[in-house]
Amino acid sequence: MPENKMLVCLILSLSLLGCTPHQTPQAQPPQQSGQSSPAPLVTLPDFSTLVAKEGAAVVNISSTKIVEDSASSPFSPDSPDNDPFYDFFHRFMPNPPQTPHEYQSKSLGSGFVISHDGYILTNAHVIDDSDEVTVKLTDKREFRAKVIGSDKRADIALIKIKAKNLPIVPIGDPSRLKVGEWVLAIGSPFGFDNSVTAGIVSAKGRSLPDENYVPFIQTDVPINPGNSGGPLFNMKGEVVGINSQIYSRTGGYMGLSFAIPIDVAMNIAKQLKENGKVSRGRLGVEIQELNQDLARSFGMKNANGALVASVEKDSPADKAGIRPGDVIIGFNGKEVDSSTELPALVGATSPGTKAEVKIWRNGAAQNLDVTIGELSSGSAPAVPVPQRLSVNRIGLGLRNLGADQKNAAGVDHGILIVKVKGAVLQSQLAEGDIILSLNHTEITSVDQFNDLISEIPRGKTVALLIKRGNNSVYIPIKVE
Repeated sequence: MPENKMLVCLILSLSLLGCTPHQTPQAQPPQQSGQSSPAPLVTLPDFSTLVAKEGAAVVNISSTKIVEDSASSPFSPDSPDNDPFYDFFHRFMPNPPQTPHEYQSKSLGSGFVISHDGYILTNAHVIDDSDEVTVKLTDKREFRAKVIGSDKRADIALIKIKAKNLPIVPIGDPSRLKVGEWVLAIGSPFGFDNSVTAGIVSAKGRSLPDENYVPFIQTDVPINPGNSGGPLFNMKGEVVGINSQIYSRTGGYMGLSFAIPIDVAMNIAKQLKENGKVSRGRLGVEIQELNQDLARSFGMKNANGALVASVEKDSPADKAGIRPGDVIIGFNGKEVDSSTELPALVGATSPGTKAEVKIWRNGAAQNLDVTIGELSSGSAPAVPVPQRLSVNRIGLGLRNLGADQKNAAGVDHGILIVKVKGAVLQSQLAEGDIILSLNHTEITSVDQFNDLISEIPRGKTVALLIKRGNNSVYIPIKVE
């Protein structure tokens, strides 16, 4: 090839690289201001150091109990079809003798060491009603554990083994957890010791049905049977929670896991160790969630707070002057944004101590001092059976309550709903409900209620305080 053609080819090749004949390829120049920069490289966290350092303090827990089956037979109709004597006894002894027998029931769970001398935290449901609890360490040593105490309300148990110089987990601060932060669980799902799973914090302060005294940490960490009682770590290697429950329609993990905050668990463990039981604060109110309609009817700009639906007579709240229709917006200097937050705050307060309750009443906020009582269980009578009558302006059929009916329902005033018709059918009102008040006015008779309703402008929303069974609840009604 002639020299001039070779030179042309060389120039073209360098031009394709963005170079002149006497230049070499260079890095792209920095981007000018106003141009978007490339996204930073994101790497997943490495949990290996955390697991190597803290995993030794996580234990496997197995509990056993003896269960008696009082109606069983080796040749009962429930025997397997391949039993060689099944067909014979099924034909000639259709009702074979029932002989009681005992069998051993086992359950598996997890836990973690919180003191060098052998105190271990786990879930109450892991060791409940057990005849024997066995703890296995990562070094394969096994110990029979003593149950110091358990608290079913919070699902926390404290057990102890006779051992010394055990590794312990560092305790963290759940209040510093952020939604979206990485967390890690170590436990024994399905009996697979020291399994490690990871995920993020999905939400904080969750309230679950029948679990009002624990502000759960929600995560998407894979948790399965056997993980119960195991620790939830933050990225600093600190325990921030105890894995307790999952939400599932199949019995297995479905992306919703719940952990008990470690500060709640440690407080309970301290009480179990010192007193053998747990004492919780009690206010003596029944509360409900506040929505926008109810908030507007009370003259509030937002729907933050816990609406007081009823106040137990002679309770700490009653003595402090708290009334139905009050909205509790603060407790001991902490804001109460929703009804799910209040039970945990009150429950964590020692009985007998003074507390300041901030309420919203009649369009203004005020503070009340209350002496916290001690939580105890109780029940209330049922609502009387309704009778049907004609309906009023908003579609309610009502009747007055007699003295016996008031006593049976546990109220000293109110009227009974015996019919629901028309637009009010779209509300949550139901036959058998007792109307206790309209906004802040106590209802003592059907005539009084109908007179009040007749004065409400069309389209305005009012709040009816309803007693239903053992519960009281405010229901917003738009007057048509």
